[in-house]
Amino acid sequence: MTKPPKYWNKAKKYLSKKDKIMKALIYKYRDKTLTTRKDIFFSLCKSIIGQQISVAAANSVFKKFEKVCNGKINPKIVKKINIQKLKRCGLSRQKAKGIKELSIKFSNKSFNPSLIKKMNDEDAIVYLSSLRQIGRWSAEMILLFTFNRENIWPIQDIGLLRAISNNYKKRYLPPKKFVFFLNKKFSPYCSVATWYLWRSIDNEPIQY
Repeated sequence: MTKPPKYWNKAKKYLSKKDKIMKALIYKYRDKTLTTRKDIFFSLCKSIIGQQISVAAANSVFKKFEKVCNGKINPKIVKKINIQKLKRCGLSRQKAKGIKELSIKFSNKSFNPSLIKKMNDEDAIVYLSSLRQIGRWSAEMILLFTFNRENIWPIQDIGLLRAISNNYKKRYLPPKKFVFFLNKKFSPYCSVATWYLWRSIDNEPIQY
């Protein structure tokens, strides 16, 4: 893992001034920060595995997937693993196909992750979403965790919505108007706000 993003401390000060609940969360969770693996293939695989299942279930499937890859999750290794073997890890057929196609596109360079660095957030989301099994949520996770983009606000994320409901005493699901209000309030550091809100409902920081 790496050091926190360069903007982290500045963002904490900004958010603490903007919102008293965020200030309390930032004070409470001082032990860890957002980091990056700097390994987009690994993170994309983990993102696909984690779609629409619980964190515990995702961790269980991922451990089996990692074992099948002999601890080395990279395009060359995954490309050699057949669909049936991937499914035996607990992956659905669609997820297995998505990971398999991912390994092929990385291997033949038909997908070039280095291009993302020059893209704005929306263009990067569109580009990432061209991959099988990667939708907006997964693309946002990659921008937040792999590229450490500072203003990602994943409004499709159940954890974020639950954390907003808990911390701001709103019903679940929280009103869209309020979610967009917080988006505007926390910009340009929504990623940092998201991370602290997640932290409030999970003992261990999420990592993709």
